[in-house]
Amino acid sequence: MSTPEDFVRTIRGVVGDDPFVGLHVPDITELEKQRVQECLDSTFVSSIGAFVTGLEQGIADFVGARHAIAVSNGTSALQVALELVGVGDGDDVIVPTLSFVATANAVSHAGARPYFVDSDEATLGLSVGAVAEVLRSARSTPEGLVNAATGRRIAAIVPMHTLGHPMRIAELVALATEYDVPVVEDAAESLGSRVDGVHTGTFGRLGILSFNGNKILTTGGGGMILTDDEELARRARHLTTTAKLPHRWEFEHDEVAYNYRMPNLNAALGVAQLERLPTFLADKRRLAARYQAAFAGVPDIEFLTEPAGTESNYWLCAVRVTGDIARRDAFLEATNDAGLQCRPFWNLLHMQAPYRHLPHAAVPVAEALHASVVCIPSSPALAAE
Repeated sequence: MSTPEDFVRTIRGVVGDDPFVGLHVPDITELEKQRVQECLDSTFVSSIGAFVTGLEQGIADFVGARHAIAVSNGTSALQVALELVGVGDGDDVIVPTLSFVATANAVSHAGARPYFVDSDEATLGLSVGAVAEVLRSARSTPEGLVNAATGRRIAAIVPMHTLGHPMRIAELVALATEYDVPVVEDAAESLGSRVDGVHTGTFGRLGILSFNGNKILTTGGGGMILTDDEELARRARHLTTTAKLPHRWEFEHDEVAYNYRMPNLNAALGVAQLERLPTFLADKRRLAARYQAAFAGVPDIEFLTEPAGTESNYWLCAVRVTGDIARRDAFLEATNDAGLQCRPFWNLLHMQAPYRHLPHAAVPVAEALHASVVCIPSSPALAAE
């Protein structure tokens, strides 16, 4: 079997000899500084400005959505998207247990509870089969499907495109349509990923993106709500800007809402990053190809590639290590000791303190993935090494 030292040598052969190599470092150039300075010079640094609307239109054009609404982060985007499809107090929302905690937190912020289900080994994303089991066992009522395990209405399904690899989203949407349950896509990690040419985040009623500092395109913090539905887009804009009614000077608000609008200053950074996004995507695919070639001859380690029929942005490159979690941790210890910032998958959501008391489905695939996957340095600039 390959050793942790073998693992370190293989990664070093791809990323070079810098003493410290981060997991995913933002690529900032003079272009970003120039756009931010333009924003500062304009004095429009808060939630109104040309860069916000420019970023919204640019993202909408890039992903092929009719509407894009810029907000403060991916979590707020997902919370509002869930509320827009009718999620509220007393509801269940089906989510993968293998996801970042923000997915579950957004459900909680919307007043509902996450119901955790298993993952698909081939895509790393939400298992369509696991969702089908929940829906088929549910009881139909005038208010909607009632989860047999919890007695609560199933108000939505939130798939997540893990590490940027698209899950079986078309199959999931078809299944959800059959049972009249809305799909809200957590595409936080998958800007630039497509299924048969269609961008992730545009299959469900709504989708969301994240522009956190570690994402393929960053605004420092920030997110985006995506939809083709004009009324949902109008509601999203209204709810995320404190439900303020248009007027030249009056401050009139017609409902309790949120101050979630993205600042123009953040959007200026995003506009510059969007100009460079095609280069980022090309660099990431080139880096992934180098990793795949490097690990091809390493026993007991599998480089994770994009699912068939998809184009992944390879947001984080990752490998799967044969063995138990102790072996995974030995690899993590060796790489981090060597200055290579590697990370495991997130701890499974049904085991996190705020959620471990909730009922959940059986999740054997997610447990196996958590115990065996290691994410490795994935910054676009590493493609130049």
